[in-house]
Amino acid sequence: MDVREVEKWSCVVQVLDAFSAGKHASCSGVIVHRQTGTVICSGVPFSRFAADKRSLSSDHGFLPPRRFSDTLKIRVSLPTERDASSTCGGDPSRHREVAAELLVLVSCPEFRRAFRAAFQETDKWRFHADEEDEELTGDALSLSWFAVLKANLGAAGGPDAAGVVPWRNGSSLRKGLPVVACGSPFGSLCVDLFGGSLSAGIVSNLCGEGNAVILTDARCLPGAEGGGLFAAEAPDDARLLGLIVSPFGWKANEWIGLTLVCSVDVIFGSVARCCRGGVGPPLRGVWPDPGDAAPLAQPCGTRGATGPVVCIVDSGQFWGSGVVVGPWLVVTCRHVVNGRSTVGLKFHHGDRVHDVTGDVLFATKASSSYDLALVKLRDCVAEAVVPCMTQSYIPGESVLVVGYGGLGRRCGPSMTRGVLSKTISFNDQPVMLQTTCAVQAGTSGGAVVRTGTGELLGIVSSNTRDFAAKVTYPHLNFSIPVAVFQSLLQRFHQTKDVDAFRVLDSTEKEVSRVWRLHSAQSKL
Repeated sequence: MDVREVEKWSCVVQVLDAFSAGKHASCSGVIVHRQTGTVICSGVPFSRFAADKRSLSSDHGFLPPRRFSDTLKIRVSLPTERDASSTCGGDPSRHREVAAELLVLVSCPEFRRAFRAAFQETDKWRFHADEEDEELTGDALSLSWFAVLKANLGAAGGPDAAGVVPWRNGSSLRKGLPVVACGSPFGSLCVDLFGGSLSAGIVSNLCGEGNAVILTDARCLPGAEGGGLFAAEAPDDARLLGLIVSPFGWKANEWIGLTLVCSVDVIFGSVARCCRGGVGPPLRGVWPDPGDAAPLAQPCGTRGATGPVVCIVDSGQFWGSGVVVGPWLVVTCRHVVNGRSTVGLKFHHGDRVHDVTGDVLFATKASSSYDLALVKLRDCVAEAVVPCMTQSYIPGESVLVVGYGGLGRRCGPSMTRGVLSKTISFNDQPVMLQTTCAVQAGTSGGAVVRTGTGELLGIVSSNTRDFAAKVTYPHLNFSIPVAVFQSLLQRFHQTKDVDAFRVLDSTEKEVSRVWRLHSAQSKL
C-alpha cells in the first residue's frame, strides 16, 4: 500500500447515547476489512456506556454487546472515494457518516503485561483521556481494551473493497523504523478538516511479548486514539503496525513527547481468541491470522549505519546516559555522575545486559559552561564500537537522539528523530547544538547522531523547562558539540593525562552567556 493511501483505511468513531445529546465520545479508528465493514478502535470511549463501569478494569478477555447500554449508538465517518478526475475545487465534504454496531470489546493481555512492566507506578506515569474517563488514565487494564465494530459501509467500500488492511507482525519491528501515524485530532470535531491527518516519526522503543508496547515520536493529538501507526520505510509499502493508545504521556508531570501504541499483532491475536471462544459468526473468515503477517525483511534503524554505543550511567541518586567515545572510555554529563568517583554502567545488547563499573576520570566544575564527565570502564565491552565523529554541522539536517529517556532503564535505549534546528558558534567554533528531537529525563549524556551515516554530532545536556508555567518542552533541547572535546580526547589518548580536559573549566564569557539560560532552566 502506498503511504498516500493510508488515509483510506482511517475513520472516526462516534459513541453516542440515543436519548442524550450530552453523553457522547469519539476517537479515531482503522478499517481492517472493507468488504465486511470491520473497524477497530480504542475501547476507552465505550466505558461510559458499560452496564458495569468497573468492567474495563477487570481481567475479562472480552465484553459482548449485551454488557453495554441499550441506548448505545455508534456512527463511523470515513473518507469517500474521490473520483480521479475531481479537482480541489469540488465538493469540500470528503467524509461520509454511516451507522455501526459493536461486535465485541477485546482486552490484550500482552499489552497489559508489557505496560505494567514498563510504566511502573513509582515513576508516576499518566496518559491522556477525556475528563469523564480520567479515572482510566494510566490504568493498564482499561487502556488495553479495543472495540471491534461492524460498519454499514455499503458502496463506500469501493471497487477494491475485498481484503484486509496490509499489516506487519510486531515481533519483526526494530527501533528506528520510519512510521506514519494516521488519526483525527479532536475526534469527530470538523472531520472534513482534521480527519485522517498524518504525522511522521520513527519507532522510538519497544517492549513486551511480540513488542506489544510501541513508543513513537510521531506527534499526535487527543482524538487520535484508535488511529493507525503504519510502517513507512518504503513509500509504496505502508503497513499497519499498531493502534494509538494515548497521544500524550507524562512521567512525574514531565511531558515526554512520545505517543503510546499497541501492536496490532496482539490485538488481532486477542480477537482470534474471541472467535475461537464463540463470539459469533460475523468475525469468522474475516479476521486475519496473526501468522500471516508480512515480516519486515531486515532490522530497521539508521539504514545500516553503525552509530555510537549508548549505555546507562548510574551514580546512585541520579542516572542518565553515556556514549562510548574510545576504548574503555564513556562520555556523559557532570550532573549524571553527581560528584561520585565510581559509577555503574549498563550496556543493553538485545535481551542481554552487561553491567560494568566505571571510574570517573574527569568532571567539569559546576561553574563550567560545559556539563561533561569522562568515565573509564574497568571491564571491556566487546560490542562497544568507537563512533565516527562529525567534522561539520548542517542546520536542518535529519538527526537522531539515542538515550535512556522514555522507557528509561527497562527496555534499552530509545531513539527519537528530528532536525538539527540550530548550531551556535563562537570564533567559528560550535559551542551549542539545538534539535527538535524529543528528549526526556534520562537522556542526559545521550548521543546526537546524523541520520544515515551514524556520525556522532554531540552529547545531550538538557531539554527545556519553564519553571513559571511548570511546563517541560522535550522538543527544545541543548547538546554539547563533539568539536568541544574531540581534540582533547585525542590528546588524552596520546598522553593519558586527564588534565587535558581542564581547559573546559574556563570558558569564554560569551560561551557562558550562551549556556546561562540553559543552565538556569535545566530539567535533566
